[in-house]
Amino acid sequence: MTAPTLPPHSTPSAPAPASGTPTETTAAPTAGTVSAAGPETGPESSAAASSSAGAPLGETLHTQVITWFEGNARDLPWRRADAGAWGVMVSEFMLQQTPVSRVLPVYEQWLERWPRPADLAKEAPGEAVRAWGRLGYPRRALRLHGAAVAITERHGGDVPAEHAQLLALPGIGEYTAAAVASFAYGQRHAVLDTNVRRVLARAVTGVRYPPNATTAAERRLARTLLPEDERTAARWAAASMELGALVCTAKNESCHRCPIAAHCAWRQAGKPEHEGPPRRGQTYAGTDRQVRGKLLAVLREARTPVPQAALDRVWHEPVQRARALDGLVADGLVEPLAGGLYRLPLT
Repeated sequence: MTAPTLPPHSTPSAPAPASGTPTETTAAPTAGTVSAAGPETGPESSAAASSSAGAPLGETLHTQVITWFEGNARDLPWRRADAGAWGVMVSEFMLQQTPVSRVLPVYEQWLERWPRPADLAKEAPGEAVRAWGRLGYPRRALRLHGAAVAITERHGGDVPAEHAQLLALPGIGEYTAAAVASFAYGQRHAVLDTNVRRVLARAVTGVRYPPNATTAAERRLARTLLPEDERTAARWAAASMELGALVCTAKNESCHRCPIAAHCAWRQAGKPEHEGPPRRGQTYAGTDRQVRGKLLAVLREARTPVPQAALDRVWHEPVQRARALDGLVADGLVEPLAGGLYRLPLT
């Protein structure tokens, strides 16, 4: 998930943001103060309240991180003004658990073929799976197709601007709804991806890594640090995400390049090691995920239904192969036909 480098953009046909602030941010106080909903003691509240310079830490972080972002943000196609809200949404689906280098060619091909949600909605869902290629986690392709259909049917083909309407789309969770509303429409939302969570964990809470799953405490802290001004809040969301992606990385962090190193609670504490369970990278070789990918590769290349025998050749172990194929069928990624044939889904 990478945020825009340019000022947030919108399209003339998009609905105007709802008056007032969406539910998820109504309790957010002025930047640099502690939310009444958050903890009253502990590292979150004490670090969020002030900085060594005497100014509220939130304001210090906003200014320094946004200034750094203006000079260091990557030029990526979904960050340009002409990407529109649909381009932002497509990028958010593709970037989940997938590096930018792998996403770029698929993203560009996708937008060239389907420049608007209605263009994708006209196609069979199997075509979305085919175009997804080897990005991995192909259910994202089905979910993006489902979102495109819903946008076409419910919103006249324009990605909605209201957070609640985005959240109501199939395949859209809290993170993606907040990201699209913020990055595409310049709204004020706490956008919490892995990179942002890591920045806040280190700079404010003083720990090396955030929890494995987003917690209520993290959401409160993010809302506490959210700038009141919508434009600044959107820039903060983009800038803090880029800082985590380029500088405050999971391994080999570059503190010497960090614009907020002097205010980082983790660095000031001597960079204590992670105290939770070991954080292991995901394995791929020999897993059901690898087998699923090999089976889908055969079906993506075929323009006609594929016989069982062709699928049997992609993996030597029959029990695992059958389990992987059954999983693909159950997930709606593969459609079984009479006579032992298989194809990508048409409906």
